[in-house]
Amino acid sequence: MCSDTYKGQDIYNLAKKIFPYCRSITGEGVRHTFADLKEYIERDGNVMLNIFDVPSGTPVFDWTVPKEWCIREAYIEDESGNRIIDMKENNLHVVGYSTPVDRWVDLDELKEYIYTEQNQPEVIPYVTSYYKECYGFCMSEYQKNSLVPGQYHMYIDSELFDGVLNYAEAVIPGESEQEVFFSTYICHPSMANNECSGPALAAELIRFVTTMEHRKYTYRFIFIPETIGAITYMSIGDHLAHMKKTMLAGFNLSCVGDNRDYSIVESKYADTLADRVLKNVFRYQAKTYSTYSFLKRGSDERQYNAPGIDLPVVCYCRSKFGEYPEYHTSADDMSLISPEGFQGSYDVMAQVIRALEHNMKYKVEVLGEPQLGKRGLYPTVSRKGSYDGVTSMVDFIAYADGTNDLIDISDRIGVSTVCLIPIVKKLLKNDLITCELE
Repeated sequence: MCSDTYKGQDIYNLAKKIFPYCRSITGEGVRHTFADLKEYIERDGNVMLNIFDVPSGTPVFDWTVPKEWCIREAYIEDESGNRIIDMKENNLHVVGYSTPVDRWVDLDELKEYIYTEQNQPEVIPYVTSYYKECYGFCMSEYQKNSLVPGQYHMYIDSELFDGVLNYAEAVIPGESEQEVFFSTYICHPSMANNECSGPALAAELIRFVTTMEHRKYTYRFIFIPETIGAITYMSIGDHLAHMKKTMLAGFNLSCVGDNRDYSIVESKYADTLADRVLKNVFRYQAKTYSTYSFLKRGSDERQYNAPGIDLPVVCYCRSKFGEYPEYHTSADDMSLISPEGFQGSYDVMAQVIRALEHNMKYKVEVLGEPQLGKRGLYPTVSRKGSYDGVTSMVDFIAYADGTNDLIDISDRIGVSTVCLIPIVKKLLKNDLITCELE
């Protein structure tokens, strides 16, 4: 896959910048992340990233916005004052949303509060407890097994209080009120692919959309805490009604920075425009990719396809969440993602956007096969091989009967939309075809 613009390094650098923050579904880590994203997105002055807050206790559909979590310090030390683990060294060492604790315990009791990943004894797992108050620590299985009998000091300086849940949104107007929707999440601590990659890619896609010469559609990007954020966003004001009325296609961005696979988690019935366009781009741009049914959902595509919501949203990943060994562990670090991985994701989504912008039904305006030669679109001298360069145009015209859109024709004739778009422009310029929205 190639691109005329190299953006992978910029996206990687942004992911690296936001990697260290101790994020959760609420709190200062989220706000620090938004500050960096806002600076990146707004640096050319073409669009604003607006940040909103929703108070704790707000009813959102069947849920309630939780208390805000503030974490200042967390560690375990031995009798000699040596810190066995410290969240300053790795913020995965503390269970997300842990309540305060300041206790000395023996080794047997300490182990009751320690979480490990036994099948991957070298990693620190990512563990949270958002909706039931508790506390705990995480370490590698190797480290846990190396602890010796004695007294240990468990210390967490944290608090849960009535605060806010934050989300951010950027809307880029187009000629039509119909919208292409992108969603990504900002609620995990220092994990690179599962957390930082989605927001970093979305930030660059915003910049891409603002530089498009013509925009048929409006583009909406939201940055939310996973699950509760999507639920909160849709429940506020007329958001859901607006989404149902205007959403053309939607994409949840998750785990998009590695260089292993390309993946789609389909919508509930795998029959939306988002399903069609992403699979079409994969077919020609990615060469190999994985398709997961909605039964393998796990990110916010769940919320957007929930009963009564039923929005046309798929999930786009490189290696799908839950399917790669580093997922939800300390091994999901900056070495797992790469500029090349990000470039591939950027190329895919940029092509998805271009394809959607040109995805109309096309109809030839002359009866029978048009004479392309007199319009300079066909070789005037007939010889072996002289027609090879126009085969795609001729095949496009054959199916431009008013019943097929660009993706249909691409799928039928085996030519990517990226190659068909210039053909469409030539045929429109010569008044050989007309087009209409579906």
